[in-house]
Amino acid sequence: MGNPPLDQGYGYGIVIGFGAFFSLFITALYMVEKRYSNVSHTSEEFSTAGRSIKIGLLASSVVSAWTWAATLLQSSSVAYDYGVSGPYWYAAGATIQVLLFAILAIEIKRKAPMCHTFPEVIKARYGTTAHIVFIYFGLATNMIVTAMLLLGGAAVATNLTGMNIYAACFLIPVGTILYVVFGGLRATFLTDYMHTVALFIIILVFGFTVYATSPLIGSPKEMYNLLSEAVNRQGGVKNNRDHSYLTMASKDGLIFGVINIVGNFGTVFCDQAYWQRAIAARPSSTVKGYLIGGLCWFSIPFFLATTLGLAGVALENNPKFPTFPARMPAADVGAGLVAPNAAVALLGSSGAVAILILVFLAVTSASSAELIAVSSILTYDIYRSYINPAATGDDIIRVSHYTTLGFGVFMGALAAILNNFGITLGYLYLLMGIIVAPAVIPIAFTLTWSKQSANGAIFGSLGAFAAGLITWLVTAKGLYGAVNLESTGDNISMLSGNLVSLLFSFFITVPVSLMNPQNFDFEATKNIGALEDEKDAAVPQYDVTKEEDPEALNKALKFSYTSAWTLTAVLIFLFPLPLMGEDYVFSVSFFEFWVVIGFIWSIIASLTVIVFPIFESMDAIIMVCKGMAADMCGGGFVKENVNVTKDIDLETTQHHGSSSDMSTSEAVKY
Repeated sequence: MGNPPLDQGYGYGIVIGFGAFFSLFITALYMVEKRYSNVSHTSEEFSTAGRSIKIGLLASSVVSAWTWAATLLQSSSVAYDYGVSGPYWYAAGATIQVLLFAILAIEIKRKAPMCHTFPEVIKARYGTTAHIVFIYFGLATNMIVTAMLLLGGAAVATNLTGMNIYAACFLIPVGTILYVVFGGLRATFLTDYMHTVALFIIILVFGFTVYATSPLIGSPKEMYNLLSEAVNRQGGVKNNRDHSYLTMASKDGLIFGVINIVGNFGTVFCDQAYWQRAIAARPSSTVKGYLIGGLCWFSIPFFLATTLGLAGVALENNPKFPTFPARMPAADVGAGLVAPNAAVALLGSSGAVAILILVFLAVTSASSAELIAVSSILTYDIYRSYINPAATGDDIIRVSHYTTLGFGVFMGALAAILNNFGITLGYLYLLMGIIVAPAVIPIAFTLTWSKQSANGAIFGSLGAFAAGLITWLVTAKGLYGAVNLESTGDNISMLSGNLVSLLFSFFITVPVSLMNPQNFDFEATKNIGALEDEKDAAVPQYDVTKEEDPEALNKALKFSYTSAWTLTAVLIFLFPLPLMGEDYVFSVSFFEFWVVIGFIWSIIASLTVIVFPIFESMDAIIMVCKGMAADMCGGGFVKENVNVTKDIDLETTQHHGSSSDMSTSEAVKY
């Protein structure tokens, strides 16, 4: 990029100052909620947020947790490389996993309603060996995701401000660590909402700039003309129809789409961050929250990459583009620098600041999800399972704090090491499926197929892991004659390894399980419970009789299957394949339609995740405002412990480990 468009002070100011601001602000919000609502500081609250999250906040949190640095950076890079197909395959190929996860989310409510992590369910069903195997896959997923977050964020901060990249790796997560340690999962939900609001505002600003107000582009028609000129100027995209940037008929775009689909199954189904949100949600919120969150998230990579990614191609012949007159080096594209370069060309230093804030918010919000996820696995699945089975709630909170801090420091060091070896965000994004996808099918079958055996789950995941690695390396060696970053990062090498890693587990798990089927009845998973000294605190903050009614849960399960698979078919097959099969190159009018759809989808998504959570939580907001007013007027605040479970029968009460007098209401004077 040459000289950074911003001084180093911007980088350190945003990374440290902005991080500190968000940390203090979110911590203050958490304290206000704790003061004026029924939030208690227990290990159950720390890791499950009271299992009381509603649809709107769950959807907002899903959007935030799934908005990685890659969502903003890698999506724009594939738009630069493959044209309009890149943003579509990035968005669709990473949306269907969230939609399909809605099935597992309601299943865990049906079959393990009081668990804390997905490996807990593995242990209850299959025992210690399988538990250890899937702890590995869970932690490997968290490390890869966090490494991508920090590598992408550090690369952007360094590129835009000249900030030391190693300092960025360590400093970016600092503010996140502070509020996660202090407030746990509930603080994460609060910051997810705040970050999501800011993300959509900035994305829409870029959209209106590129397609409405910028003198460099200013309309979809001008973007179309500039992309057409780019084909004549530099040859366009090698394996696209007519070398056009304006077609879904893209061989390399499709290959990326397949890799994207496979890899993201691993980073959703194996990521405790998604299970944690399902665990924290009310049963009635779970399916709708994930479906709405997934559809809202689609708009972020699709619209942003269609905006900044294509602008990177359209403007690189403009003197305002940072690499003018040359094209961007492949290493910079892989590092995710297309969006920052386009932002600088469009808005100068203002664009640089906006993209830096955008990426910083994405990195920190997703990092908070990973921190609490790792903390939960280390605490419940390692510490409580094998080190201190008699752990109290205070023990769990203390270990959660230590593990959150330790993982944050460890990941800063790992990101610095990976950067030193030249491993970029783009490389890790393509690699992740080879490492974690082998566990996808065994994990899904754990909750959906009673016949899967422990050996089927173990051999299926480990066998596919070995097969995927071997296929990846052998393909790289065969294509290039050597195994190095270039050969292993090739699309064909990555595609081969990803496909084998995901599919091979099915061909091992199913026959091995059928040799000696388990025929599991899920009673053991239903009996997973809270700590002995926190059973009262573990009572969900909703009407259990109504929310956990078997008929309602079964209805939600049927709805999840129908809606998730229908939406998947539309996004992956029914919509894109006709455009590819016809070798259609977009006309001006169709491209205008394409951009308008992106605008509308983004606006609806932003209103959904910004307004809906506020509307849904209006009673709580009013209660907090009344409490603050009472304190300020000197009258003293009386917090009423309103019992939402007063009609629960004794059997349900005992199932959730609460005391028999839980229907008593009390008021505490402060």
